[in-house]
Amino acid sequence: MAPYESGKTSAEGAAAEADDLRAGRRRAARYAVPVAVVGVAAATIGLVPALADSGDPDLPKISAQELIEKIAASDVQQLSGTVKISTDLGLPSLGGAAGSFAPGGGASGDGSGSSADPQAKLTELASGTHTLRVAADGPDKQKLSVLDDASEYSVIHNGDEVWAYDSASNEAYHSTGADHAEKGDKGDKSAPEDVPATPKELADEALKAVDDTTSVTVDGTAQVAGRDAYKLLIKPKQSGSTIGAISVAVDAKTGTPLKFTLTPASGGAAVVDAGFTKVDFGKPAASTFDFSPPKGTKVTEGDESAAQESHDKAPKSGEGLEDGMSGLSGLKVIGEGWASIAEFEMPGGKGLPSAGSGDVAPEAQQLLDALGDKVSGKFGSGTVFSTRLVNALVTDDGKVYAGAVTKDALVKAANAAK
Repeated sequence: MAPYESGKTSAEGAAAEADDLRAGRRRAARYAVPVAVVGVAAATIGLVPALADSGDPDLPKISAQELIEKIAASDVQQLSGTVKISTDLGLPSLGGAAGSFAPGGGASGDGSGSSADPQAKLTELASGTHTLRVAADGPDKQKLSVLDDASEYSVIHNGDEVWAYDSASNEAYHSTGADHAEKGDKGDKSAPEDVPATPKELADEALKAVDDTTSVTVDGTAQVAGRDAYKLLIKPKQSGSTIGAISVAVDAKTGTPLKFTLTPASGGAAVVDAGFTKVDFGKPAASTFDFSPPKGTKVTEGDESAAQESHDKAPKSGEGLEDGMSGLSGLKVIGEGWASIAEFEMPGGKGLPSAGSGDVAPEAQQLLDALGDKVSGKFGSGTVFSTRLVNALVTDDGKVYAGAVTKDALVKAANAAK
């Protein structure tokens, strides 16, 4: 299918196209389906490869702008289905040490917190492939379950209550009150959207990046979870970004994103691949969102004041790079669009601790050693920490340069800053 065209070939046409795309993404953000479960950690991003597309359906032609508007106009509030999650950031395997980095320390094994705390438990989705069941009934009822071979972990949001239950350890986490809810545009309570966790939310985040540094086209059709879909293709026009392309399969009937795939500029397997294997847009049974801890369950009550403080400080979905990191010392953003680089100072203005100094835990030092790559330039020397998507240069004098850009782009930015 043809790419979106504004009907103009001049600079005015390009500007009008960018304005139309920005307007479309603003509407997309406003009508985002609130299907994230409260407390989902950042590591939950990513849904699955191997969603077999059984042929390309013959659908009416549609422009990229029309498809963006279709996403924006989607009014789906109820759904249930099965999702597979696969993320491949290229991080080294740390085995049980990974739990030591979980927010809240619930998975640290030191006896603190609860193994059912979502902030700790859901970080396990940072890599590998996982199967999820999801359900939503408007802004006040959501459920997410992570299915393992012999156990299940669930997070249930029902009104003012949030329950999380880990069947493997027979532990539950419970919290209540407004600290886990936000006021939406219409005054209703909805789950916090700090972290995108579904194809819809991932697509909304991608659309917010659409500007004149971005190419947006319709890349044919597909069938996902038995439903006909259009494929929206989003690509950076700039060089230096680690992001190759983002593909979003959009349900032709409802406008709901069904599959999200982010491929790196370096090639190879997708970094994030998101999609439903089964989906139903009917109203889930009310009992889906009921929960009472089984007899003998160890229940941990959430620290509401601490949760609120953490939530208030966290960057919200839709904030720009600079807004979301405004608490960092000396923060400024270099460049624009997909090639943006955040520059800020390490806490205390110091560089990384040296190996064997005892300033960091052995597990953390293991991660630093596995990811680190020594570099030098006008800025002196430093270490680049790399994943397949986000890279960060930490100089020995305590400066940090980070972004979804190549190592060379970070070194160039650090040299230019001197």
